[in-house]
Amino acid sequence: MPRIVLEQVRKSYGAVEVLHPIDLKLNDGEFTVLVGPSGCGKSTTLRILAGLETLSGGEIYFDDKPISALDPKERDIAMVFQDYALYPHMNIAKNMSFALRLAKVPKAEITEKVQRVSKLLNINHLLDRKPAELSGGQRQRVAMGRAMVRDASTFLFDEPLSNLDAKLRAKLRTELAEMRDTIDKNMIYVTHDQVEAMTLGDRIVVMSDGRIQQQGTPEELFKSPINRFVAGFIGSPTMNFMAGTLTEANGQLWVQGDGCRLPLSAEQASRLKTFKGADVDIGLRPSSITDDVSRGAPIELRVVVSEYLGAQTVLVTRCGGTELQVEMSSAGRFAAGQTRTFGVVTDELMIFDRDSGLRL
Repeated sequence: MPRIVLEQVRKSYGAVEVLHPIDLKLNDGEFTVLVGPSGCGKSTTLRILAGLETLSGGEIYFDDKPISALDPKERDIAMVFQDYALYPHMNIAKNMSFALRLAKVPKAEITEKVQRVSKLLNINHLLDRKPAELSGGQRQRVAMGRAMVRDASTFLFDEPLSNLDAKLRAKLRTELAEMRDTIDKNMIYVTHDQVEAMTLGDRIVVMSDGRIQQQGTPEELFKSPINRFVAGFIGSPTMNFMAGTLTEANGQLWVQGDGCRLPLSAEQASRLKTFKGADVDIGLRPSSITDDVSRGAPIELRVVVSEYLGAQTVLVTRCGGTELQVEMSSAGRFAAGQTRTFGVVTDELMIFDRDSGLRL
């Protein structure tokens, strides 16, 4: 598999720059996920890699070889699209083998590849059917199979699960995770769903407004986000944010929010002492607020909504005028309208610059 490098790659349509110059290195055999909101440039990046969009600047290298001038068919890439794009008049076997037949691959080799991939995707019993006879999940498996039979060096996935219902998405997400461990290929996957990104990616690249915000393992992005955007995008339920001010009293550094005052740990205080008096944004994961007050600093919250999710309950609460989500076990019961004392695990507080959004 090639080592893929994007060097100062950009894309514009007239005066509108949709992809600002980005640098990205994709390691051999890695499952890389490009994630971000709609319009952030992730699908454009994928289409540039595939050769479906031309560069406005920069270069792409496969093992140090520039490939931006190559046609899509010369790049040894297979792509799975969001909308399946199956031929309705062909059965599944012919849909999967279409590119191989165009390339005049021997018939016996085509049959062997189609059988092998269809078994891997659990669609071998559907090969004689037409696409209209299949469910959405089965059609998506066929679209993935059509790419996989080509045995390309790199697979590109453009939001392949977004048209499926929640149950099917979860099932195919699991199957993709299993497939990732059995197929030794480069895989680049685009999604706006951070749960998919966290589940599938060896490395996640978070994008916004045509720029790469941060890249790293799921754990790195969750525990050490570089800015407020990444912190708010990665994690479910999403991170809570509250306007605050860093203050000092009796030798202790505090962060004063709307209706609460939280002490900072010694490590946090050492890092943030030069920002004393600054207006900041406080970031707090829902899982960092607990009903066990002994585990953290006390905070008074009024319960607005209690969302029972089975093993978990997510509370929507208010602290002053700020809405905070709290994630906890469903063993505890909290009624709407109650005001209760919770504990904040202050070691997990994150402080962000109010203007730049960077984590301090």
